[in-house]
Amino acid sequence: MDAKEIWKLAKEELEQTVPTYKMWIEPLEAASFDGNLLTLITAHALAPQAIKSQHDSKILEALKNAYGKNIGYSIVFDEEFADRYQKEKKKELQKQKRTPVETEETKLMDNLAQMQSSANLNLKYKFSNYVVGENSRFAHAAAMSVAQNPAKKYNPLFIYGASGLGKTHLMQAIGHHVIFNKPKLKVKYIKTEEYFNELIKNLQTGDKTNRMDKFRQKYRNVDVLLIDDIQFLESKTFTMEEIFHTFDSLHNNNKQIVITSDRLPKDIPTLPDRLRTRFEMGLMVDITPPDFETRVAILKNLADTAKIKAEFDVFEYIAKNFISNVRELEGAFNKVSAYADIEKTDLTLEFAKKVLNCEAMKQEVTIAQVSKAVGDYYGVSIADFLSSARNQRVSSARHVAVYLAREITQKSFEAIAEYFNKKHTTMLYSYEKIRDDLKTNKNLEQDIAVIRRTLREQ
Repeated sequence: MDAKEIWKLAKEELEQTVPTYKMWIEPLEAASFDGNLLTLITAHALAPQAIKSQHDSKILEALKNAYGKNIGYSIVFDEEFADRYQKEKKKELQKQKRTPVETEETKLMDNLAQMQSSANLNLKYKFSNYVVGENSRFAHAAAMSVAQNPAKKYNPLFIYGASGLGKTHLMQAIGHHVIFNKPKLKVKYIKTEEYFNELIKNLQTGDKTNRMDKFRQKYRNVDVLLIDDIQFLESKTFTMEEIFHTFDSLHNNNKQIVITSDRLPKDIPTLPDRLRTRFEMGLMVDITPPDFETRVAILKNLADTAKIKAEFDVFEYIAKNFISNVRELEGAFNKVSAYADIEKTDLTLEFAKKVLNCEAMKQEVTIAQVSKAVGDYYGVSIADFLSSARNQRVSSARHVAVYLAREITQKSFEAIAEYFNKKHTTMLYSYEKIRDDLKTNKNLEQDIAVIRRTLREQ
């Protein structure tokens, strides 16, 4: 049996068992069947998750009855099919008025799209494409629990870990799950810096009182609030005040709050105790760098999603050489797949080695090596860094050394503090200072670029 025959038989059964058949199932088309997996295509970007979450068991049962044994299926959004589908719908509507079912389908799809847009979510961040490893198993379980029962168990949920490990993906997956499975609930996602910028804008323009009332209601009149990168809140006194009152308003009204950060609340300098204790009152879970097997699984999932064919050795090669975070891992794969596409060649191990040239990468850079490179550049000795000297030349260079030590080695602030013989809160301050200065100081940006290049050439 080919894909179309299997799907035709399955649809006949699903038409009798799925109340919203015409809305969800009928528009699907069979694309391929490899003996184990039936691939279906849809014209709606929001449909795959919605259909899986609502009708998975019925579809599997119908496919089993149609083919005679258990087989799997996947639903993929196809742009060409979407264009064709929309053109056909327009032709139909020109010939006859919309039926109640068509109106219902269009309305539901429009509502889902509007909810996803107003929630400020990126459609690619879903539970279905989040690769769970030992590094994220507990965080994933907690996030799924919150998504299934908002404000019932872990409130707030505080997810922390270094940059690029998947905190945003997990947070937005919660939002998408709620939208598709509990559409009556209102979801809002916001990055802390975007929240700050929006707050300042409302304070500076027009009728301040009226605009601030609307701003507050925007974030307090929701059922699930997702706040990303809360560490950027530090030192923003008025913003912290607004977050505090928003937190209390939501929590007192039994609304779910999810927060991400690159560190624990106690490690965010200047965070008031009243906010720290509120962030800590729910469940705090961490995500650590993925192990080798998880990195390979992430790459395989990335290739499958993008329909990119690659030798399995390619995944292993990249996973062995890019270990710090998921973002770096995906960047390496995107680079080799883009080169392969441009050069119209197969994605082989030899090709990946040629593009990434990982063999030329040096051994892991240490905090001591970073410190020496910074010291040589600014004319400051390692002894000066380790001393209690606070003159501007030494202090400024030390700030840069701490920043680069964190960025390049990915060591914890505690480990960096141990090397510099300082408190870890002092290391946090140094790192944040340079990170913020880089936003406006081009000379500093050039200095750091030169030091990085020096370390690469060692």
